[in-house]
Amino acid sequence: MPTECSAGLFDFGSVEGRRVVAAFDGGAVTSDAGALLLGATDKAIGLIERLAGCFRDDRRADMVEHPLAALIGQRVFAIALGYEDLVDHDELRFDRKRPVRVTVFS
Repeated sequence: MPTECSAGLFDFGSVEGRRVVAAFDGGAVTSDAGALLLGATDKAIGLIERLAGCFRDDRRADMVEHPLAALIGQRVFAIALGYEDLVDHDELRFDRKRPVRVTVFS
């Protein structure tokens, strides 16, 4: 049975005023584009917020810089994208795709 393929675009909205789409026509590609799909999926089902709800955050609220959901999201998405080492997170801050990642992870 032949596979039914769709050549349509996936539209992920815009980041910093620029439209973000995924297509399967070749061109300039990145191996980290799965972050867009993961982010859209997370927004649809609230996975990270639901997972964060399973933990008690005993940190002093006045000293918290990053919410628990953001920390969990960073770790979950990094593992899913193959960045299992925490040292990768610091290097990813300087990646050219950072505006897209920040939008996806937040």
